Amino acid sequence: MHFDLPALTSIMIDFSRMTKWIPTFLEGVGVTVTLSLITVSLGSLLGLFVVLLRRSHLQWLSLLAKIYTLFIRGTPLLLQLYIWLYGLPKIGITIPALPISSSLFGTREFSTAIVALGINSSAYVAEILRGGLEAIDKGQTEAARSLGLSSKQTMQHIIIPQAVRVVLPGLGNEFIQMIKESSIVSTVGIFDVMYTSNIVKAATFAVFEPLIIVAAIYLTLTSVLTFLQRKLERKLNVDLKGS
Repeated sequence: MHFDLPALTSIMIDFSRMTKWIPTFLEGVGVTVTLSLITVSLGSLLGLFVVLLRRSHLQWLSLLAKIYTLFIRGTPLLLQLYIWLYGLPKIGITIPALPISSSLFGTREFSTAIVALGINSSAYVAEILRGGLEAIDKGQTEAARSLGLSSKQTMQHIIIPQAVRVVLPGLGNEFIQMIKESSIVSTVGIFDVMYTSNIVKAATFAVFEPLIIVAAIYLTLTSVLTFLQRKLERKLNVDLKGS
């Protein structure tokens, strides 16, 4: 690593130039948080479906779920985003824009990012849910079946409610991770927090200041979410002990 001391000493750091760009950064925060919330929600629903397929008694469904999880977890998120945005439209598969009049959320790029990130998240959520389901004592399933409950009723009323309490911390981690990973959508022109640094840099010719502000925003978001997650974990632990 080489440090150019004269160049370092000549750098003028001036965050006062960033003041008028605060609304722009805040808009980016809104897009990032919204995208992450939608993505993890979609990923949770898809992940539950995938883990149920994986637990299916039909071998081909279980194998299909395993291949799906292996492919999604084994390939880069950026590659998956490019496939959805640029590759699949070549064979006639296009994700339409959301029917809303918004330059931030009503674009094909944004809706495609939701699908790509949601599917990516689903593979990780599926593993989290699988671990949660396997953590439930099998004796409870046997007891429920002995009481006359069907497999569906046992899963719906006995297993899943308990597994949710086990997997909530993991889902919180997935949301925090997605806050950071969603920055990859800036490469396709989506106006998230990361993309705001490019806008400010182009307008002010400042490179260092907007990057530091974006870093501080991500650090603040993840720190607040980590704090809330730990409070939730402590509450769940207390509830579990109390029950």
